Amino acid sequence: MEFDYRRVKDGLILMAWGFFKKVVIADWVAIFVNQVYNHPEMYPGLPSIVATYFFAFQIYCDFSGYSDIAIGAAQVMGYRLMLNFRRPYFSKSISEFWKRWHISLSSWFRDYLYIPLGGNRVKKARVYLNILIVFLVSGFWHGANWTFIVWGGLHGAFLLISRWTAEWRRRLHRLFGLLKFPQMHRFLKVLVTFHLVWFSWIFFRANSISEAILIIRNLFTAFDPATLLTVSGFTSQHFILSFLSIVILLGVELFQRNHDIRGWLSQRPVMLRWAFYYGLVMFILLFGAYDNANEFIYFQF
Repeated sequence: MEFDYRRVKDGLILMAWGFFKKVVIADWVAIFVNQVYNHPEMYPGLPSIVATYFFAFQIYCDFSGYSDIAIGAAQVMGYRLMLNFRRPYFSKSISEFWKRWHISLSSWFRDYLYIPLGGNRVKKARVYLNILIVFLVSGFWHGANWTFIVWGGLHGAFLLISRWTAEWRRRLHRLFGLLKFPQMHRFLKVLVTFHLVWFSWIFFRANSISEAILIIRNLFTAFDPATLLTVSGFTSQHFILSFLSIVILLGVELFQRNHDIRGWLSQRPVMLRWAFYYGLVMFILLFGAYDNANEFIYFQF
């Protein structure tokens, strides 16, 4: 195969971005998440809230980071793999979320389960049943544990409720004049969608249904910020690093809504390009959680 500098460079950049997601974000916040979710009775209030937010980014950065590394490595070797994540936390609905999250698995369930069940070609009640079956099976695919079944069932329920209330919500949007402010309207839809997904992650991560219920109760108890520093193994410096890294992640993804960042970088002056490349590599080397590295979450599925 003929050497292509642009192809190899783009593949290496994508691999570096995947390592940033994994070792700088996912593996650091995992320390906080594991401590709180493995001992939920010890951490009511803010620790449970923050741990759930952190898990939303842990699982996203862990799995999308793994995908980026794999896709980038394949590109270096001359192979093109399908995109597996497309900024899912900027989705405006649960339906859109599943078109952006774990695209390979979502496509498989659509092609080999939803369509064979009849898809949208059957009566409306059967369509609703098909949707629920697909999400319940998706939960069971992740593991024979009721927490995964509830997680899948919640997403199925969210999607059905979204369909049932579509006209009612459109009327509310017109009533409150939200359609006159499209940016605010979009922001509110993204915010609601993210928090529905955020809530469902409680069941995905909890060790049991009873612990998931305890964590949900914890969300509405004490709100003392000092309790955040009582989580073993996680310091104020870790918080700063984690929040900064998540802000960088979201900033890059917002930029990618309108630009291909690798294409954009290739058009910048050579000094700026290489400053970015070296900066990203040094950030990973200096701030990666190498002493607390975890295997990729999806290796267990």
